[in-house]
Amino acid sequence: METLALLAGTALAGILGLGPVRRAVVMRPAMKLAGGMLPTIGDTERVALEAGTVWWEGELFSGKPNWKRLLNFDITPLTKAEQAFVDGPTEELCAMLDDNQIAQDRDLSPQVWKFIKDKKFLGMIIPVEHGGLGFGAAAHSAVVTKIASRSLAAAVTVMVPNSLGPGELLIRYGTEAQKKQYLTRLAKGLEIPCFALTEPHAGSDAANGQSFGVVVKKKINGKEVLGMNLTFNKRYITLAPIATVVGLAFRLYDPDGLLGEKKPNNGDLGITCALLPRDTKGLEIGEQHDPMGIPFKNGPVRGKEVFVPIDTIIGGAARAGQGWKMLMEALAAGRGISLPSLSVGASQLSVRAAGAYSGVREQFGMTIGKFEGVRERLARIAMNTHMMNATRVLTCGAIDSGEHPSVASAIAKAYMTEGMRTSINDAMDIVAGAAICRGPRNMFARGYNGIPIGITVEGSNILTRSLIVFGQGAIRCHPYLQAEVDALGAGDVKAFDKALAGHVIHIARNGLRAFTMALTGGLGSFSPHRSVNRHFRRMNRLSAAFALIADLGLITLGGNLKRKEYLSGRYADALAWQYMASAVLKQAHDRGYPAAEKPLTDMVMRKAAYEIEQALIGVLRNLPNRLAAAAGCLLAFPLGARYELPDDRLTDKVVDGLLDPTSGIREKLAGDIYIPPAKEDGLGKLEATLAKAHAAAGVRKKLTQALKAGVLKKAPPAKLAEAGVKAAVISVNEHKLLAAAAQAQDDFVQVDYYKPEVYKKLR
Repeated sequence: METLALLAGTALAGILGLGPVRRAVVMRPAMKLAGGMLPTIGDTERVALEAGTVWWEGELFSGKPNWKRLLNFDITPLTKAEQAFVDGPTEELCAMLDDNQIAQDRDLSPQVWKFIKDKKFLGMIIPVEHGGLGFGAAAHSAVVTKIASRSLAAAVTVMVPNSLGPGELLIRYGTEAQKKQYLTRLAKGLEIPCFALTEPHAGSDAANGQSFGVVVKKKINGKEVLGMNLTFNKRYITLAPIATVVGLAFRLYDPDGLLGEKKPNNGDLGITCALLPRDTKGLEIGEQHDPMGIPFKNGPVRGKEVFVPIDTIIGGAARAGQGWKMLMEALAAGRGISLPSLSVGASQLSVRAAGAYSGVREQFGMTIGKFEGVRERLARIAMNTHMMNATRVLTCGAIDSGEHPSVASAIAKAYMTEGMRTSINDAMDIVAGAAICRGPRNMFARGYNGIPIGITVEGSNILTRSLIVFGQGAIRCHPYLQAEVDALGAGDVKAFDKALAGHVIHIARNGLRAFTMALTGGLGSFSPHRSVNRHFRRMNRLSAAFALIADLGLITLGGNLKRKEYLSGRYADALAWQYMASAVLKQAHDRGYPAAEKPLTDMVMRKAAYEIEQALIGVLRNLPNRLAAAAGCLLAFPLGARYELPDDRLTDKVVDGLLDPTSGIREKLAGDIYIPPAKEDGLGKLEATLAKAHAAAGVRKKLTQALKAGVLKKAPPAKLAEAGVKAAVISVNEHKLLAAAAQAQDDFVQVDYYKPEVYKKLR
C-alpha cells in the first residue's frame, strides 16, 4: 500500500503541476515530518479545485453511470414570458434583419440597433428588479439560436453582453452601488458593455497576460484618492468600438500594502477585474478589427498608466485578486450557452435548407436527395443537429438548475462549434454552386465565413480539447481525486489514506466491471426502454472502460499527462462523446422515445460508441507504460474493437425521414430557427418551392407512369405536361400545379449576379 500510495500521490501532485518539494509531502513519512505545513497551491490550480461540478459530470468518471438520476433530472421549460419573447420580439427582430445588407453596410441598421436596445435584448440575463428581463439559460439560448439562423453579426451582438461580460460579473460579484449604477442602464441599452481579456501575448493562456495595475494614491483636485495605475493592451474585444463601459482583466500589484497586509512578489494580489467608463482619461478605444468580414463590432482596447479609483474593481477592493475565479465561474456558464446556441442555429439552418434543397434541385432527371453521395451528407447534418440540440438543452438545463457545469460547457463549446463546421460544410457541398455565389439568395456564405470565429474564441478548440476537457474533468469529476487533493493540501494523512484506498478499490472494481461487460456486451445493465436497450448497454460498458483507462493514464503518467496532448485529446474525445450520447438518451427519454426519431438516435449512438471505443483504443496503443496498456487492453477490450460506424441502411432511414414531407422530422430538427416569409430570397422561397414541389409530386408520378406505359412520348418537361393534358393523363388544374412548381424551381436555382459598377462596391 505504501508503494501504491507513493505512486498515486506522485501522479496526483504532477497533475496539479506541483514541484518536487510538493510531491515529497505526498509520501506518508514526509507528511509527518512536514507537520502539515504544505506550500500553497497556485491560483490556477485553486480555481480548478474550488469551482463546482454537476453530479452527472462526475458520473462520467465513476464507471457506473446513475442513469435513473439523469433521466429523472427535470429540465425547466421556458416560462410564459420567455416563450412570448422568443415568439414575439425575437421573431420581429429576425424579420428586420437582412444579412446581405448588414454585410454591405458593415453594421446593423439604426432601426435594428434601436429595437435591440428598446426590447432589452442586451439585458436578458439582468434581473427584473434591475430593469432586465431576468431570463434563464434556456431562454437566452433559444433567442441566440433563432437569431443565429438569420444573421451571425446580430447573434454575436446580442449574445456577448449576456455571456462573459460586465453584466454577469456585476450580477454575481458587484457591490450594491455598482449594480445600481450600471445594471439598469445595461439592461436598457443605455450602456454598451465589452470585456477585455485577450492580449497579443496571452490568448489561450489568458491567466498569464501582461496587463497590470499598481495600487497607488494620487491627488485629484487636492484630494488624495486611492486607486490603480493600469497599463494594458487588449485585442479581439467584441463590442469594444462602441462600448461605453469596459470590463478589464489585469494582474494587480500592491507593493506598499495600501489594501492591507503586504504580499510577496512585489505585492502580487492576482488577476483582478474592473470597470472603466469609456471617457476614462488615457483609455484608447474605438478602432475595429475585421473578423472574417463578419461586421460585428470588435476591436482593441489599450491604455498606459491609466488611473482609476479603487472602487472601479468589480466587487470593490475586497475582490482584488479574485478576478480569475470570477471569470472562470462566469465563463463556465456563458461558454455553455452562447457559442453552442449559435452553433445549433447554424446546424438547424443547414439541415432545414439542405434537406429542402435536396427535394427541389434536380439533376439527371431526379432530385439530388436520391443520390447516395448527397444522402450521406444529409444524414451527417441531421445526426449532428439531433445531437447538438440535445446537448444544448441538457447543458442549459444544468445551468438553470443553479449549477456551473464547467466541463460540460467546455465540451459543448468545442464539440458543438466543430459540429457547426461540419454541418455548414456539408450543406455548402450539397447546395454547391448556389452556395458559393454571395448575395441575397445565398443562405450559407456569411455563416461559412464565420466558422473560424466560433472555433477560435472563448478558448480555442485545440486548447479546449487537448488541455481543458480531460484536465478539468479529471480534477473536478473524478470520484476520488478531489478528496485526495484536499487531504494533500491539508496534510491529512488519514484522509489521504482513506481516499487513496477508495481510489484503489475504484480501479479494481472498474477493471472487473469493464472486463465482464466487454465479454457480455453489457447484458443485464440498466436500460429504461426496449428501443434503446443496446445503446444503454454500450454506454455502461464504455463508461467502465473509460474510468479504468483514465486511471491507468493518471497513475502511470502523473504530471506528464498534461504534456501528452495526443493522449489527453483522445481522453477528451471519449469523455465528450459520452456526455453528448447521454444528452441524446436523455432527450429520447424526455420525448417518450418517439419511433420517428429512432433512426436519428440510433445513428448518434452508433457514432458515439465507435468514437469512444476508438479514442480509448488510441490511448492504450500510445500509453508509454506498456504493461499498463496491456492490462487495459485485456480488461477493457479482451475481444478487440467491437463497434462500427452507422451503416448504409441506417443512413437511408435517417434521410428518408428527413425528406418525407409527412414525417415532420425536418421541421422537428430545425424547430428553433426563423422561417422567413415565402417571397423572401433564400430560405423563404426555398420552403415555398418545396411545398409546391410536394403538391405537384403526384402529378409528376402520373406523367412518369404514362411514359412507361407508352401513352406519352418522351419530351421536355413543359411539352410533356401539355401532352399529358391533351391525353387526359392529368387535368388542367394539375397542369397548373406542375407549372407553378416548375416556375418556382427555376427561380430558386438562380444565383445573384451584378453589373460591374455594382460589383466593385460589394463587401
